[in-house]
Amino acid sequence: MISVIHALAAEAAGLPVVAVASRSAERSHERAGQLHAEACSYRELPAGADAVVVATPPAVHTAQALDAIGAGAAVLVEKPLATTLADADLLVAAEDAGARIVYAENLAFAPVVQTALSITATMGPLGYLEVRALSPRPTWGDFLEPRWGGGALFDLGVHPLGLALLLAGDDVPVEVTAVLSSPAELVVDDHAEVLLRFASGLVARVEASWRHHDVVWDLQASSDAMVVRADLLPSAGVERNGEPVPIPPPPAGVDPMVFDLGYVGQMRALAAATAGDRSPIDAAFGRRVLDVVCGAYASAGCGGPVPLPFAGSRDRTPLELWRG
Repeated sequence: MISVIHALAAEAAGLPVVAVASRSAERSHERAGQLHAEACSYRELPAGADAVVVATPPAVHTAQALDAIGAGAAVLVEKPLATTLADADLLVAAEDAGARIVYAENLAFAPVVQTALSITATMGPLGYLEVRALSPRPTWGDFLEPRWGGGALFDLGVHPLGLALLLAGDDVPVEVTAVLSSPAELVVDDHAEVLLRFASGLVARVEASWRHHDVVWDLQASSDAMVVRADLLPSAGVERNGEPVPIPPPPAGVDPMVFDLGYVGQMRALAAATAGDRSPIDAAFGRRVLDVVCGAYASAGCGGPVPLPFAGSRDRTPLELWRG
């Protein structure tokens, strides 16, 4: 599913898809045929391309990204960045050595989020911050399997956690407390409530849940001077002190959802990375998000707050940090 969205974003950004690799030759040829591209194997990538989009299960993100980097390509790595902090460290080390990596937090490039960030930058110290991602339980993929590395907080929650970090600006997270839950038929979590305390004393509330019939993604931040609220899904909009704020519309011919959710801007960032520009949403940012995720799962496991940066095991998945 996400490969289709990336393909639409690439088309909107004027970037031709030249090769497709997947876990089976059948799937590679199916998607390649739809995109008028060549089907190939993972080992053949980048297959003449300047950039590779790694949109595979999180456990193989690091190895596949490093292979593409070693072949000279810029890389867009889907979220979550990796299943362990040790793997994330390898990507950050490659980035520090000159690799061009964009972390796929598409919402960071969304016009509605960019508008909200421009407002919060003028608000002064925040006193309240809440970000939510509420969705139905996924009925496709391996998201509910322990091998994925975690559940709702790990896969869905990286979006609101990433936005909370961006909205807090230079304020540094110092502690995380999380409560995770799941029904009897699941090992992974399907509902998470997180409190993220920053150095300034700000406490951000983040909720990620697969228990909702409808999709509701939103954020709200306030200071003594101002309140900003933004809806991300099912429709995009921003309010400042209760008054609507205009956001850029999608260009003619571009899928509104792909544009509104930041996928086109993200693809343009990948194009810039091929020219040597370092994206502000890079592997280091993806590791920051994963650091909070690991601390949150450890918090749910011990029943109390966990200091950040996370000082626990860097070789265990978030689910292992929770379930032991």
